[in-house]
Amino acid sequence: MQAIHSNWSRPRTDACNSFFVEDFDIMTTILSALKWREKNGTIKMVTDSTGYEFYKKRDMLSVWDEVTTELNDIPDYVKPNQFWAAGKLFALKNEDTPVAAIDTDFIVWDRLAFDNLGDITVIHREELYSDVYPEIYHFNMKRGYVFNPNLDWRLKPANTAFYVMKNRDLKDLYVKEAMEFIKNSEDGDNLTYMVFAEQRLLPMCANMLGIETKEFSNIEKLFCDGERYFTHTWGMKQQMREDNALRYDFCMRCARRIKSDFSEYLPIIKKIPEIKSYFT
Repeated sequence: MQAIHSNWSRPRTDACNSFFVEDFDIMTTILSALKWREKNGTIKMVTDSTGYEFYKKRDMLSVWDEVTTELNDIPDYVKPNQFWAAGKLFALKNEDTPVAAIDTDFIVWDRLAFDNLGDITVIHREELYSDVYPEIYHFNMKRGYVFNPNLDWRLKPANTAFYVMKNRDLKDLYVKEAMEFIKNSEDGDNLTYMVFAEQRLLPMCANMLGIETKEFSNIEKLFCDGERYFTHTWGMKQQMREDNALRYDFCMRCARRIKSDFSEYLPIIKKIPEIKSYFT
């Protein structure tokens, strides 16, 4: 199955005045792409010119089957600070189904039984915590915008760090509703608006089409034994930024896995400035 990574440079460039990828993120990006190719199919990186040049300069383009710059075309109405993960939605827009969307900090370690998956299968569902997933009146929208009346606000959101989508109508509806929301949003916080567009709308749109949102796992199981099948470093990133020993240990474990599973890539990977010290 075709999978997509995405990396839109604007949010980081606007916030930090430069584009960079931290060592632990480079490690997971490499393992995520190569492990998917080994076990489950092809994978494409969808980025912009800045991202493309970053990977090209480090000789990383061969990690993926294809690298494109489609995210150059994200329209100006998308506010990078507010909708920092919008690149994932715009990357999905031009893809055919079936497709797997994978965050660069997410690794699928084994082969998936694609034939057993539904029209949409997400890594897990999330609880409707009001500080993250507030009610409709929380959102400050442009005059004239009306939320689709068929959206069911009682549904649990879907974590979209990894999902497989088979239904083309769902993909088109999800992208359309998300882009309309982004386009018509006034200034707001950089959490609730983004996760509504990305994670809450997905099961809402599936429900509108009579499609059940299925799960690979649940949060409790993933905490207990998920790393045999999946690794997601989202919750660990800030800890690694603050704890150099934790950061070093994680990157060394990634380096050992790359050496054991993908030794043919070592001549390239061990020259990448951000991570070469882990391969000496």
